Amino acid sequence: MGMRTSWTVGGALAVLAGTMVAAQGFGSQTPTALRAIPAETTAAKAKDPNWKAPKTAWGHPNLEGVWTSDDMRSVQMSRAPQYGTRELLTPEEFTRRASGDEGSRDRAVNQETILRNEFGVRTFGYTSFVVDPPNGQMPAMTAAGRARAANRDGGTFGPGPFNDFEDFTLYDRCVTRGLVGSILPVLYGNGVRILQTPNEVVLSYEMVHDTRIIPIDPTPREPQGRPEQGRGTTSSGSRADVGTAIKQYMGRSRGHFEGDTLVIETSHFTDRTSIGPNGNGTRHSDRMKITEWLTRIDPEMIDYRIRVEDPLTYTAPFTLRLTITSQPGYEMYEYSCHEGNGAVKYALSAEREYDRKVAEAKAKGLPVPPRTMGMEVYTGQAVEGREEIREFGGTAR
Repeated sequence: MGMRTSWTVGGALAVLAGTMVAAQGFGSQTPTALRAIPAETTAAKAKDPNWKAPKTAWGHPNLEGVWTSDDMRSVQMSRAPQYGTRELLTPEEFTRRASGDEGSRDRAVNQETILRNEFGVRTFGYTSFVVDPPNGQMPAMTAAGRARAANRDGGTFGPGPFNDFEDFTLYDRCVTRGLVGSILPVLYGNGVRILQTPNEVVLSYEMVHDTRIIPIDPTPREPQGRPEQGRGTTSSGSRADVGTAIKQYMGRSRGHFEGDTLVIETSHFTDRTSIGPNGNGTRHSDRMKITEWLTRIDPEMIDYRIRVEDPLTYTAPFTLRLTITSQPGYEMYEYSCHEGNGAVKYALSAEREYDRKVAEAKAKGLPVPPRTMGMEVYTGQAVEGREEIREFGGTAR
């Protein structure tokens, strides 16, 4: 796992900037018994509000294990307009989604290679990842945010041109996917391992293997605000600040427990990543602050809320809601990104070949050849001799 290749201008095994992966359904199939019921209704905490998460030996809520966002593959970032402020699908809408998810998983397991797709075993009825604002829409960008938009936002899934390293995303270059981009579901590699000690929580992501070692405030706190909506107010903890001059791709994180919820506050970001899938999309500012709430709601589920505050980039804060889950037989694989990365090399060489063809066409008085990406199988265009492929869902900034 982890080898990344690119054969034509703009092609690479990355996620299209500004989109979310959505299981449109490779032929509907009857869902399994597990998938036939909205997974959010089956959580132990949903069935019994008094259910308590297991504890570590030192008394913290136990979040340890290997989790994935694979069950989130059919949820879009921003809510489709027809849902309005509704956070959940109707029974009829859910049945259509679950049937499509079942067909997609069958194809991924029985017809495709392991590189192409991972789909979970459950289906959730969420209408979007965005739950605040209540309309489920990503807030508009500020003028400063819009000014940062560039062809580079799509990296090897964008239009190019590709002339130097700045034309590629940090994901293209196997550097990082950023904090939010590391957990949003994509084609594969959606795992995150959580480890705990009395003084730290460790989040290690499967793809690109970013690992966050997060110090934990030893003093538990009373719940602040409404973490179930991702709107709680929190303080920065008792540890000394590292200073504003120190910037990191994944930011500086500090954590504390509020009841059964782990709250992580992160600042000190660079302005080189995005909150989109795989870290693609228009870049945020270095003033962004992120608050995460992780609550164990079932032996196999963690409710995960992410609050993004960046007034230099977005006109309002917004909150994402996912449920990360355990999957039968799921293992974290090595992601040898640098060792197998051809995205930058091949995109640059393809660009030079395109330049040669343009010069040749102009010399002969012929039309300039169109730029192509060669990634139709991922972008939804029909592929000759094969059925239509629809990998991506709704748009998001």
